[in-house]
This record gives sequence, C-alpha cells and structure tokens, in this order.
Amino acid sequence: MCVHETNATSGQRQNHSTPEKLPAPCRQARSYLARGSTVVELHGTIDLSTIPEIQLHTDAATARPGVCVVVDLRPVDFFDCSTLGLLCRTRRRALERGGHLILVCAHPWHLRILQAAGVGTLFAPLATVEDALQNGH
Repeated sequence: MCVHETNATSGQRQNHSTPEKLPAPCRQARSYLARGSTVVELHGTIDLSTIPEIQLHTDAATARPGVCVVVDLRPVDFFDCSTLGLLCRTRRRALERGGHLILVCAHPWHLRILQAAGVGTLFAPLATVEDALQNGH
C-alpha cells in the first residue's frame, strides 16, 4: 500500500512531528486532511467489490485516538448495503478511539436509503464538507 501525507489546501507533501499517513487515492476513494479532520471522499459506485479498497481509507482515518472523520458521499452515484456496513464500522472505530464521524450526504435518494435503513438519525448527515469541518470540533 502506498501512503502519503497531503495538505488539502496546497496539495503538497507535509512534514509534521506526528504525520497522518493516508492511503494513496484510488478509483472510489481519496483521503485528505482539512482543519484537523480526515476527509474520506467516496466516488462512483460503491458496492461489495469496492469496499476492501475503501476500507483502507476509513481504517487509516480512524487509526488515531480522538480523530474527527468526515465521510463525503456527495460524489457517489450508487451504494448498496455493504456501504452502510462500512459506514457503521467506521463510526464504531472512531467512537472506540474517542473520536467521531460526520457524514456529508446531500442527494435525496442517499438520504432516503439512510432513513430506510434506520441509520439516518445515527449519522445526521450534513450538506457540505465545509459544514462538517465547522461542526467537527
């Protein structure tokens, strides 16, 4: 697995005393740091076949204690129940380490799926990453 450290505003590699190691972007996911939070942006079709690669991103994002993880579903065209499982797992990992997860989700059909699955209130999705970063700390 290739890891790198990036700054969301400059896109340049950073050297910190406690660097965040993030997986390299893949077709369905990219991770970046923004205002002390780790944003995992998902893309395209998310299903059982893509979960293992995405899980590299969510596991890296939840590895540190006290982390705020923002999962952005806005660029997702389709997701199935395996995505709901991944979101619940990511939330649990963040909570176990004293952190939290904020879900960014604005598409009406995404929101309907979350409600139908009974996890809409559990995640309380926000409309933008900016909103999530403001509410994350």
